[in-house]
Amino acid sequence: MTGFGNHFATEAVPGALPVGRNSPQHAPYGLYAEQLSGTAFTAPRAENRRSWLYRLRPAANHPPYRPYEADTLLCSGPFDEVPPTPNRLRWDPLPIPERPVDFIDGLVSYCGAGDPAAGEGLAVHLYAANRPMEQRAFANADGEMLIVPQQGRLRLTTEMGVMDIAPHQIALIPRGVRFKVDLPDGTARGYVCENYGASFRLPDLGPIGSNGLANPRDFETPAARYEDDDTPHEIVQKYGGQLWATTQDHSPFDVAAWHGNLAPCCYDLRRFNTMNTVSYDHPDPSIFTVLTAPSDRPGTANCDFVIFPPRWMVAEDTFRPPWFHRNVMSEFMGLIHGSYDAKAGGFAPGGASLHNCMAGHGPDRASYEGALAAELKPHRIADSMAFMFESRYPFRPTRFAMETPLGQLDYDDCWSGFAKARLPREERA
Repeated sequence: MTGFGNHFATEAVPGALPVGRNSPQHAPYGLYAEQLSGTAFTAPRAENRRSWLYRLRPAANHPPYRPYEADTLLCSGPFDEVPPTPNRLRWDPLPIPERPVDFIDGLVSYCGAGDPAAGEGLAVHLYAANRPMEQRAFANADGEMLIVPQQGRLRLTTEMGVMDIAPHQIALIPRGVRFKVDLPDGTARGYVCENYGASFRLPDLGPIGSNGLANPRDFETPAARYEDDDTPHEIVQKYGGQLWATTQDHSPFDVAAWHGNLAPCCYDLRRFNTMNTVSYDHPDPSIFTVLTAPSDRPGTANCDFVIFPPRWMVAEDTFRPPWFHRNVMSEFMGLIHGSYDAKAGGFAPGGASLHNCMAGHGPDRASYEGALAAELKPHRIADSMAFMFESRYPFRPTRFAMETPLGQLDYDDCWSGFAKARLPREERA
């Protein structure tokens, strides 16, 4: 099934979806009707997100949650472990663990802003895993999760069906949906944006018109698929910034049919229809926005998910790499593949960088000098896929991010050694 925000209807067994009523007195096959609401009941129709699930047992069928006992580097807002810093930060890639670690225990928090209890802000995590989630499920009551693989494929089994994604693809898991992650390639690494605020959606196109950027039809939603499995499963839930766990005596992936407009989805970044300049000047990175989560300040996002994909550069008399800039928006960048055109080295696939509000940044000296000397003919950036989580809120790093040996303490050096500009000497009488 395709489309973003559409109303879907899917059944794994013919006749499992009731006709005419969402919660009839007797659902087909004795299934239990359950509504999953991603917005308040009275949200305007255009904003309202909910789905009806028809399952073998109610999701409520479990004992009380208890605090999760395993060690974890997953943190949550408010981010106050260490003081905020105005400094520019960059990290080497997160290594694949040596001991068995699944997706849940492989999540490592780098920075964030806001507070899930306030319903605003976000968190940025990286993951590195080498073990499938066997008879476990994860659910996040604090926010939706945008998963960006960098290395290794993921098989995401959700309550509403199965999605397979690989590097250059993304998955969006709504708040509260239970899912597990298997690793077809044995190991996997990537990035996660946990959005506490308004749900991600496609950006408005404005003067672009009706086509361009990410097209709704390219977002794929899973078809219903259920497990009839009566073996115990652990349910790990993030709630109130903490991890909690309980055990069900059956698989949580027992939804035989569902319909609605709240569902997991996946998208191939290579389908993004890039808009660019064909005259002069480098366009603002907002032209590469795939998804946006708006804030209460119009035009200023809680989070924008922006990519820098393969594209043609054709502008005349123009400095083509990103210029030197200081932004009110804060930028967390990752690199999925290849190299980034504003950095000649140090920014590796699987690595990350953070440029907070009003932190001066831009091309390093080698990239700058190369751009000045380049012949401005049509040029294709073909071997690159970078992205950015951009937010109106300054990111506060975690203790791990500030103390890990993965941090590049010499990052500031990439802006050293620029020659001083030479102005003509003023003539004096």
